[in-house]
Amino acid sequence: MAGKPWLKHYPANVPAHLEYPEVPLYELLATTARAHPDLPALRYYMVRMTYAELWAQVNRCAAALASLGVGKGDRVALMLPNCPQYVIGYYATLRLGAIVAQVNPLYTPRELRDLIHDSGAKVLIVGDAVYPTVQAAQPDLPLEHILVARLLGHVQPGPEARSFEELLAGASGEPPAVAIDPRDDVAVLQYTGGTTGRSKGAMLTHRNLVANTIQVQHWFPAAERMKPGEGRILTILPLFHSYGMTVCMNYGLASGYELILVPRFELPEVMEIIKATRPNFFPGVPTMYVAVNNYPNAEAYGVGSIQFCNSGGAAMPVEVMQAFERRFGAQVLEGYGLSEASPVTHCNPVHGVRKPGSIGIPYPDTDAEIVDVETGTRVLGPGEVGELRIRGPQVMKGYWNRPEETAEALRDGWLYTGDIAKMDEDGYFYIVDRKKDMIIASGYNVYPREVEEVLYEHPAVAECCVAGVPDPYRGETVKAYIVTKPGATATADEIVAFCRQRLAAYKVPKLVEFRSELPKTAVGKVLRRVLVEEEKARMAAGGGAQG
Repeated sequence: MAGKPWLKHYPANVPAHLEYPEVPLYELLATTARAHPDLPALRYYMVRMTYAELWAQVNRCAAALASLGVGKGDRVALMLPNCPQYVIGYYATLRLGAIVAQVNPLYTPRELRDLIHDSGAKVLIVGDAVYPTVQAAQPDLPLEHILVARLLGHVQPGPEARSFEELLAGASGEPPAVAIDPRDDVAVLQYTGGTTGRSKGAMLTHRNLVANTIQVQHWFPAAERMKPGEGRILTILPLFHSYGMTVCMNYGLASGYELILVPRFELPEVMEIIKATRPNFFPGVPTMYVAVNNYPNAEAYGVGSIQFCNSGGAAMPVEVMQAFERRFGAQVLEGYGLSEASPVTHCNPVHGVRKPGSIGIPYPDTDAEIVDVETGTRVLGPGEVGELRIRGPQVMKGYWNRPEETAEALRDGWLYTGDIAKMDEDGYFYIVDRKKDMIIASGYNVYPREVEEVLYEHPAVAECCVAGVPDPYRGETVKAYIVTKPGATATADEIVAFCRQRLAAYKVPKLVEFRSELPKTAVGKVLRRVLVEEEKARMAAGGGAQG
């Protein structure tokens, strides 16, 4: 207990150690389908699919892929939004012992080429809406088969491709039986965001993903509030992202819940879907909660049906969390994870002490420490700021074909996260910032999140991002990018004055830029690096820093 102060804050129904079945990941879905064949598994607009129907489609797809020569260890790339074809293709690939290579549907032809070459995928399943990207990347894609899934319905495959649905319709027989070693065999290549050069494929084994799914099941109040058939998960988080993959899809299907598949976060449509489906679990990222918070008359859309939320992917501003809970009555549980850990490692407990601004405490069987940034070996005490490192059954096997990067990230059994954090006396962890996002202004260290927390307290601020931009005198200077709430106004001088009352002088933004929106990833993280790159390009063109 002395080394793990968080254990005393575990809810009574959450053990410190869990048992993980030695099975391939797809067996969690198969078990649910056998136990609850008639329960709803997927809802996609007007399409609904039971567990029996889903499992039958998975096996049909696995047989079809096997007929194309897909076998154990082969890579199948999925370039799809949230849709039934994604879920079917994902589990069918695993059913054959093959490896899912996750592809962001928003990738450019160049990014797609890089990922296909890196993964060595032999098959690509792509949605018809983004099929033109694949065509633009040809003939530089070393693929044996391209399967186009019908989403829009009016895009026809070219001569280099064929219809995913037609392939499945012609498939017959059972897929071949494949022996899988859950501890060693890779299930998914989860490509990181590529914020520092090209993306790396985190090798997540069946064991990693099964363990994280079981951890999520025990942490969230499924056994108390939601029995199989009762849970409805608003699945807006992209399934090609590790957060959506585990916390929505793998957790939901292992638990017998219905996934309400939403292919994109377009707020008016999302509000109508909430109204029609009455979800009770909403995993999201802070920008989604900001958007719903600011939506007029949101109560009329049944947002109150949501009992609890999980927030991750980026730091949750305390004011945003409190405003959402006050307005809708849902419980927001902030957590933490990263692609290399399948992804979830920490969360605030459902019962017991929740600490706003904290990512909570480590999951069962998960160790976490704060170590000094310089050597990464000296363990720091409560309240000291350093790098967060983690170990547990959900931590990746390594990076695909990248031994040097693997050796840097995995040291002596620990995953070094690159996140700057601290732990309090109770064992609750707080992310201070990304190591690479820290601003050094006139020799002082400034963590963007600390400034952003203050900006979110301003009544006119809907969204914000703080970044370090080049400064000839200070080296870097603090700049705030702000989106105001509808109908609200503010000036740069007002923002600076507001910050001066709440922050040390060196942390106060010297530049303020108002924007209609902030650049974001597909999962909703604000792209700080894009803002910095824009600033550098402007300065290189002779425009100077904008503010």
